[in-house]
Amino acid sequence: MKKTRFNNIHHKLGAKMVDFAGFEMPVQYSSIIEEHKSVRNSVGVFDVSHMGEFFVSGDKALDLVQHITVNDASVLIPGKVQYSAMCYNDGGIVDDLLVYRISDTEFMLVVNAANIEKDFNWIAENNKFNTDLKNLSDDYSLLAVQGPNSEKVIEKLTGDELNLEYYHFEKGNIAGIDIILSRTGYTGEIGYELYFTGEEKDAEKVWNAIFEAGAEFGIKPVGLAARDSLRLEMGFCLYGNDIDKTTNPIEAGLGWITKVKKENFIGLDAIKKIKEDGIKRKLVAMVAHERTFPRHGYEIRSEGKKIGEITSGTVSPVTEKPIALGYVDAEYKAIGTKIDFFIRNKEIPAEVVKLPFIEK
Repeated sequence: MKKTRFNNIHHKLGAKMVDFAGFEMPVQYSSIIEEHKSVRNSVGVFDVSHMGEFFVSGDKALDLVQHITVNDASVLIPGKVQYSAMCYNDGGIVDDLLVYRISDTEFMLVVNAANIEKDFNWIAENNKFNTDLKNLSDDYSLLAVQGPNSEKVIEKLTGDELNLEYYHFEKGNIAGIDIILSRTGYTGEIGYELYFTGEEKDAEKVWNAIFEAGAEFGIKPVGLAARDSLRLEMGFCLYGNDIDKTTNPIEAGLGWITKVKKENFIGLDAIKKIKEDGIKRKLVAMVAHERTFPRHGYEIRSEGKKIGEITSGTVSPVTEKPIALGYVDAEYKAIGTKIDFFIRNKEIPAEVVKLPFIEK
């Protein structure tokens, strides 16, 4: 297993470690609910250094990014970030990703950890523009500082008032380490990402500086389990659960990032046809009306008939209700539709609801 440069810190903190995407990663440090609420109410820190960072550069860098992603990267100016996805020719999703425009001729693509090798090879295969493409994933460490007090923590570290807008980034320096500081987030709270290179001692310097600055706010390290429950309360997709090569952006509710009026990108023709023909199923949000724990793969039923499957589920630490995402036949996608979760040979009443699951 690979290890991030924070691995020794995680072990010293007594984190429960698991194999995730080939990395030894902290799944939790204390309790999942405590870590979850720390992010919702104050501030928490995630080691997400397992994510992948690719750099695309050259005069035709934009052409390549436009060709492989469904969103319109031409609207980005240096310092802006965009949520996007890459699709196969049949419209199935290769991965969802973040596109950072560093300059007119350079982009950073941030991809999911489990897909690094697959994504890089796929982009390289479709690089018909002779554009320079580098996989620097192993060089970069990445910390996410998330929660209502995250801005105050980062301001203490930079010494300046932060005026970073949502989905923007800038270069900076923390604890003597040069960083890329962005404001995107995967929790629904205000939050910042710190990308930087260097050795383990440099990574520990940044970690220690963040925790020193956040001490007055009760800052906590947060594991992957709470990261999952936080993103699920917001209804954010997770690749491998809610989206994959068998799903397309339209049925997954990602039509808003899929610019079919853009000039040709991989999967465009298939996606146009899906839009014209209408979707056969839809990713929806659901809440159960009885105590239960919905999990990936459980059946969704209506009047005893299977109409879909749960893709992600948990009990919300905020509402304490069972919540889930899942695909249902299109006729059942309307908000308010009564459905059932089929769990341990029992039908649990539930209904389709509007996202997010919590008030924001």
